[in-house]
Amino acid sequence: MSGRHIPIAEPDIGPDEIAAVTAAMEAKSLAQGSRVAEFEERFAEFMSVKHAVAVNSGTAALHTALLALGVGPGDEVITSSFSFIASGNSILYTGAKPVFADIREEDFNIDPAAVEAAITPKTKAVMPVHLFGQPCDMEIINDICLDRGLALVEDTCQSHGATYRGLCAGTFGTGCFSFYPTKNMTTGEGGMLTTDDAVVADKARLVRAHGMKVRYHHETLGYNYRMTDMGAAIGLVQLEKLVGYNDRRFQNAMFLNEQLADVKGLVTPSILPDRTHVFHQYTVRITPEFALKRDDFVKALGDRGIGNGIYYPIPIHRQQVYLDLGYKVNLPVTDMMAEEVVSLPVHPNVGPADLERIAAAVKEIANG
Repeated sequence: MSGRHIPIAEPDIGPDEIAAVTAAMEAKSLAQGSRVAEFEERFAEFMSVKHAVAVNSGTAALHTALLALGVGPGDEVITSSFSFIASGNSILYTGAKPVFADIREEDFNIDPAAVEAAITPKTKAVMPVHLFGQPCDMEIINDICLDRGLALVEDTCQSHGATYRGLCAGTFGTGCFSFYPTKNMTTGEGGMLTTDDAVVADKARLVRAHGMKVRYHHETLGYNYRMTDMGAAIGLVQLEKLVGYNDRRFQNAMFLNEQLADVKGLVTPSILPDRTHVFHQYTVRITPEFALKRDDFVKALGDRGIGNGIYYPIPIHRQQVYLDLGYKVNLPVTDMMAEEVVSLPVHPNVGPADLERIAAAVKEIANG
């Protein structure tokens, strides 16, 4: 192995973020203070929505959104199994049932036809997951929800700034974002809910603060989902950098797409029409025609100092907690993707020399 280890993810935290946190701590208003309010305002402006509600994780954003939209026991919510488990668990938290629809090979996102086929009289909402940084086919999904009277919750935890037909992912329904350290922007840990619906926003603010509008007057069952001012201070700095971060991710991804286009058995990510892809992950598929099995490919990359990740090796419907709940779902495309995907580094700290090493390593492995 020569050169530095190239990590699959690397938060870009510098002097500006450190100074912002120091100023927040010196102000001594640490929990959901003025910086959280400013971050909400700035994020809403960036997204071109009327309301943004800050919470302490992407999972909290999903849970809060579902509760604010009235999802509860006896309801069903259609979502993708090819995602982090929070997409399903946030539905379980409400007492509702996750119903998993299959995905499409070309973008790893939920198949609108499968969504429509999964609708029952119990369906309350649809939760598409904009996976790896590319939006779902939101025109069709939005039309389905409008025609059927269903709530639309967008799991946008991996797609900050991605667009579909000029509109940001997270603006078609109630958007839910994560600011975990590996995301396209971070607050250390945190989340955000976006909506144009003032009623949903007000309910979300109740949910995140123990059901309180007035201190010690609890109107409903709520949770402690508040964001800290230190986190919001980081977020304000990171939001200013997000467009630049996304541009670097895109350029890095395009370089790898060009370099790896002819590697037999390796399928590079595609960008579907009318979308911008922000490449939270650069995810390739290792098909049976590739020179090695996926696990051997992953090991070979690691031996060469190339970080990588498998997102996700076990779909949600095959996790033990869901098997214990009796889930038996036929999702052939989801299962196939779980066997084939590998993500390579394209984050903003991946430079030209790193990209050359990544491409050369993949070619070397493929050529034996």
